Amino acid sequence: MRLGERNVIIKRRISFTASLIAVFSIYLGGCNWLYPPAGPGEVLFQDDFSRTSSGWDRYQDDLYRADYQDGKYHIEIFSPETVAWSLPKLSFQDVWISVEAERVKGPEDNAFGVICRYENPSNFIFFLISSDGFAGIGHYVDGEKTLLSDESLLPTDAVHKGDEGNFIQAECVGERLTLYVNNSRVAEAIVEDIRSGDVGLIAGTYADPDVEIRFDNFSTVQP
Repeated sequence: MRLGERNVIIKRRISFTASLIAVFSIYLGGCNWLYPPAGPGEVLFQDDFSRTSSGWDRYQDDLYRADYQDGKYHIEIFSPETVAWSLPKLSFQDVWISVEAERVKGPEDNAFGVICRYENPSNFIFFLISSDGFAGIGHYVDGEKTLLSDESLLPTDAVHKGDEGNFIQAECVGERLTLYVNNSRVAEAIVEDIRSGDVGLIAGTYADPDVEIRFDNFSTVQP
């Protein structure tokens, strides 16, 4: 089955284990595909979003929109303190993920990036940056959200601020997680809980709503 969910994103400048303000979820349709074994460097999945039938969510309600638009993929969030993600219905273990991402509109105090090893809404790994220059790695385990790279997202000069695009790369290999932004390593973490699952895109708001993030050239490669 296809799953698209929303959840609250927590202020990055305080502990990521702070209390949630609200929780939202929505169930959509679909299925999972398990790709055959691949050699190092082999492309497992890639999408330039030129085809609207490639498997990502096409959804809109009062809180967010996730859809193809003009050959790119957009996640637009209308409400504050909200995060939305979209999945292409795949399943992998070790992967290198890359995507180009840029803010279309909204506050620079935002969050966006990629997902790996998505098992369900309560168990997955995320890699985030923001348009005002922060970055970090975290995960959900049994519904509990925790930052792994530090107690909060940390500032980094590697992130291009404002409307300038960013090239995001995420390494999920064994227990090792690494986030690269514009070819610079910005965060590392170790995880033992989640071993395989879907990949995806994620974006979120803090106090100010109406953030729109545009993604292009998503790729998943065998390490």
